[in-house]
Amino acid sequence: MLLHRTMGERIVDAFLYVLLAIAAISTVYPFLYLLIISLNETTDALKGGLYLLPRKFTLENYAYVFENGKLARAALNSVLRTVIHTVITVFCCGMLAYVLSRRDFVFRKLFSFILIITMYVSGGLIPTYLLMKNLGLMNTFLVYIVPGIVSAFYVFVMRTFFEQLPDGLVESAHIDGANDFRVYTQIILWISLPVVATVALYAAVGAWNSWFDNYLYNSRNEKLAVLQYELQKMIQTVETSNSEGGDGVGRRIISPLTIKATLTILVTVPILLVYPFLQKYFVQGMTLGAMKD
Repeated sequence: MLLHRTMGERIVDAFLYVLLAIAAISTVYPFLYLLIISLNETTDALKGGLYLLPRKFTLENYAYVFENGKLARAALNSVLRTVIHTVITVFCCGMLAYVLSRRDFVFRKLFSFILIITMYVSGGLIPTYLLMKNLGLMNTFLVYIVPGIVSAFYVFVMRTFFEQLPDGLVESAHIDGANDFRVYTQIILWISLPVVATVALYAAVGAWNSWFDNYLYNSRNEKLAVLQYELQKMIQTVETSNSEGGDGVGRRIISPLTIKATLTILVTVPILLVYPFLQKYFVQGMTLGAMKD
């Protein structure tokens, strides 16, 4: 069949290959561009004209970032936050999704409707702040974990996936004496790795990139600062020093352009290292767990 392809089919295939190549380049090149800027000397980078390779190679931008003594603790806090938040979120959202996927659950439609409302209506910044304060979560590590345990979007994605599983799995487990919690932890989670990996990746990226809650609730406790918050403060410091006439006599010149590029590379690499291990599950989970009309 492949040997007798018509000229029209070959033209269409060539067009699709070119289109996919353009899409791939347009996706990868912005990250490559930031990498080039981060590896280029600061004053030279401000001149522009950097496209494929650094004009004046240097690691000074990375050295400047790592000189911040608070980054090690902040990075540890971010890692702990990401891991703990991801595990708890996946487990709790999956548990609620499993309950809502059971057709014999009486309040299934009611709870689904309540979750849908939370996707469109928010309590607002001030009520949320007061809630965190009244719950005693201010200046604690738990403020990074508790507020985001359940996400309506994650619940619906996982519920849709669970609804496609054979009912016989649950029924046979119940016949053998297993309760619903045991069915969920020992059967449902393990055969639902695609949607579990999908939600885990979303939750991990969200937790890793978050800094605003640190600013709102834990800004007075430097020991609980996360990496994104410390890097955001570093950008502000560089911008302020430049607006006041530079970093001072005898000190190196650092521009917000190169620092932003360097920080973007540093915070993106950990997620890029995790994604290849979840990619095969991520694609399948997004396909099977997509919400229905």
